[in-house]
Amino acid sequence: MRIDNSTFERVEEFKYLGTTLTNQNSIPEEVKSRLRPRNACYHSVQNLLSSRLLSKNLKIKVYRTIILPVFLCGCETWSLTLREERKLRVFENMVLRRIFGPRWDEVTGEWRRLHNGELNDLYSSPNIVRVIKLRRMRWAGHVAPMGEERGVIGSW
Repeated sequence: MRIDNSTFERVEEFKYLGTTLTNQNSIPEEVKSRLRPRNACYHSVQNLLSSRLLSKNLKIKVYRTIILPVFLCGCETWSLTLREERKLRVFENMVLRRIFGPRWDEVTGEWRRLHNGELNDLYSSPNIVRVIKLRRMRWAGHVAPMGEERGVIGSW
């Protein structure tokens, strides 16, 4: 493509401000690209999340202040399918299980994993999908008053 004296190459995808943009506007690819730094971030603090020396409240603060911001950067523009929402919830439940640990089952006399419903009860904050939806609504509320006559670039 040529604009003025500049030539632009056609590409299938590229990274812009930390977001992977594709010619198909593929959100699954963006979520997948967010999984890599998220996993690295999670693995760097997983010992903290399972430590008995830290309170559960402090572990939740670590999750909210270190892990979530890495993953949710730019999430305001995502249009998630149910499949992506499920992947996000699976990740969050994995972290919450690490934070809250197993439970002693009085009936069987064994340790067991917490069920998703139990995790929801223990974690009083909105789940990751709800956070994304709230951020999208806040962003839309910020952008909507701008009007059509205002351009996006260079209008600060």
